Amino acid sequence: MTSNPAAQLDAEFGSFPGLIAAWGEYRGDADALFDGSTRLSWRETADRVERIAARLQADGLERGQAVAILGTTTVNYALLYLAAIRAGGCAAPLTTSASPDQLAGMVSDSGAIHLFIDRAKLTELGDFKLPVAHQIVLDEDLDNFMAPAGTKAAPFEPAEQDPLNIIYSSGTTGVPKGIVHSHGMRWRQMTFRAALNYGQDSRTLTSTPLYSNTTMAVFLPTLYSGGYVSLMGKFDTEGWLNRAQDERITHTMLVPVQYRRLMQFERFDAYDLSSMRMKYCTSAPFPADLKAEVLARMPGGLIEIYGMTEGGVACIFPIHEHPDKLHTVGKPAPGHFLKVLDEDGHEVAPGVAGELVGKSPTMMLGYKNQPEMTREGYWADPADGSTWQRMGDVGRVDEEGFVELVGRTKDVIISGGFNIFPIDLETELAKDDRVVEAAVVGIPSDQWGETPVGFVVLKPGTGDDSLEDIRAITNSRLGKTQRVSALHAIAEMPRSHIGKLLKTDLREIAIAQ
Repeated sequence: MTSNPAAQLDAEFGSFPGLIAAWGEYRGDADALFDGSTRLSWRETADRVERIAARLQADGLERGQAVAILGTTTVNYALLYLAAIRAGGCAAPLTTSASPDQLAGMVSDSGAIHLFIDRAKLTELGDFKLPVAHQIVLDEDLDNFMAPAGTKAAPFEPAEQDPLNIIYSSGTTGVPKGIVHSHGMRWRQMTFRAALNYGQDSRTLTSTPLYSNTTMAVFLPTLYSGGYVSLMGKFDTEGWLNRAQDERITHTMLVPVQYRRLMQFERFDAYDLSSMRMKYCTSAPFPADLKAEVLARMPGGLIEIYGMTEGGVACIFPIHEHPDKLHTVGKPAPGHFLKVLDEDGHEVAPGVAGELVGKSPTMMLGYKNQPEMTREGYWADPADGSTWQRMGDVGRVDEEGFVELVGRTKDVIISGGFNIFPIDLETELAKDDRVVEAAVVGIPSDQWGETPVGFVVLKPGTGDDSLEDIRAITNSRLGKTQRVSALHAIAEMPRSHIGKLLKTDLREIAIAQ
């Protein structure tokens, strides 16, 4: 038997493809992957990864070339992701909610010669053809595609700058940007997280898509550590609870809207989640009241991860250790640095809000084929010329170093020459007992330039006739320049596939009113 591969995690840089093979030998019959119907041991996982990688190489996959994947999260999807990396290429998972034209743009941008696509997605596209040389139906033809049993792929030893994956942004217009992550970036990111919380006994449940960087934050460190990943193709509250209980799950990643649905599920407390050791949350604002409820009702620790898919600074916030800081996203992780800048690019004092920029060892290589857009996302420190990532957020840092988010830079409302941060108005709206959730956007105003408009999800039994009362009470607690000019009820907030609030959609609704 090979030596314990966990020792490799202490290295400054190593081979993720090599780790998969090593865990295949070391853990053998232990479970590695499960999607509700297909279960694979570590030995089976490593063997299939090798066979798929060997076929990709035989088809002419070049070093660093993308392998495009389009479909629902399954064991086959996970194998493809790993095999693309093992073959010396990189995984390019595509967003299933993208339009056909956007998908064509992503495939072309990635440079992939292989596209693995679910039958359902292929049927949905109909006669629309995606620009790729080899198209394989992922949920039907993978067994026939892979090389014969026992086949090994040609050796591949990654360099730090080799691409490991391309994550396409969830832009709502145009072709999403391809965010390229290197082997070195992922190694530093994932071995850090693995060292903190993961091991061979980790049993991780994912319920966000494998094309999202959110999922990678737990999927990769679990596999780096030789653990087990249970994959859900689509989140549903009862299904998640059954899986977490029956499989004795120890780790999970959920976005805030999923935590909210769990907390609202009437039979939540009947489930045995005592095996849970660590829960994670990222991708969208995590309200303080929801953090408190999750801490009180779900076993195990709770960690919020703040950051961008592009890199920059990451804040790793062990919420269970700082119950008095629930309004923040914690502090920058070790080796990560944050600055708060005013409009002139000067660093501001603690407690003052400004644009967040960050740098760290986990920065993207850049946007695929878009060097100018890559440069636009950076800020150069005039003191030493160092490169920092613009985080796209407005925030402030308190005297103890905890970071509080105020809003997105693009969402700041400028009304009558004053900056209005939507989160301040949303917080006040949410204090009303009749409100489940609140959001505020700015729309054009002839008088003020922009004016704040609010949206609320009302509690059952609360009528729309309460809106004016809620608005009046909220405005009485706000400054004169902040007041909500109109308030609308909405059945459900529009969200992306990973739970991000789509304020662009709300802005369009507000303008149309």
